[in-house]
Amino acid sequence: MSDLLAALDLDALNARLETASAEDILRWAWETFAPDVAATSSFQTQSVPLLHLISRVCPEMPVIFIDTGFHFPETLTFRDQLQAQYGLNIQAIRPTVTQSELIDEHGEPLYRRDPDLCCYINKVQPMEWVMARMRGWISGVRRDQTVNRQAMQVLQRKSNGLVEIHPMLNWTKADVVAYRAAHALPEHPLTRMGYKSIGCAPCTRPVVFGEDERAGRWAGTDKKECGLHLDWTAMIDKERGRGGEGETR
Repeated sequence: MSDLLAALDLDALNARLETASAEDILRWAWETFAPDVAATSSFQTQSVPLLHLISRVCPEMPVIFIDTGFHFPETLTFRDQLQAQYGLNIQAIRPTVTQSELIDEHGEPLYRRDPDLCCYINKVQPMEWVMARMRGWISGVRRDQTVNRQAMQVLQRKSNGLVEIHPMLNWTKADVVAYRAAHALPEHPLTRMGYKSIGCAPCTRPVVFGEDERAGRWAGTDKKECGLHLDWTAMIDKERGRGGEGETR
């Protein structure tokens, strides 16, 4: 862990940043950690406010897109549209295992048989390798999205020392809608087809009236998180127990 990370008083900083604006939190993160800080985005409709803020506050910041190979084509098109529109510094990362190698090693379809392992290989591992070179990680999670996220703080230290930063943690769904309207932000083309939370195509379905916006993610299972916002060390230990590599590079 760097001297800067070790010296940060997260309790005091969280007390100050809990009521700060998303812009001020982003500005603090960039001034504190640049150039060793990056944001991640899944390029959904609800992702656009954070991307818009980044384009205004710290446009040089890398925006990491985890290209699992399972995304909807519409997501890739929307990503490219936002990059052109806002001048974002998007950097795509990919798993080291191809889809054919995944099938050869684990069988088909892994995302149905063991979605946690699928997410670990395709999302958590590549993210872990990239973030090993960073000190800060910007994420657009909100407390109103899942039970796990309700307990989050604006700043959290990951098990590897990395500081995870949540500028939009206190935003609500209504805040996202209002910000999008105020700035005439575009929406993901699948949103109007009932896709309220969009991840990999095989594990995402439209939601119906009355369902939670994330009900279409890993439907029919008790899985609520891909693992990026969980304890990486625990996930590595879990996947080692399944026979996964669990290595950092």
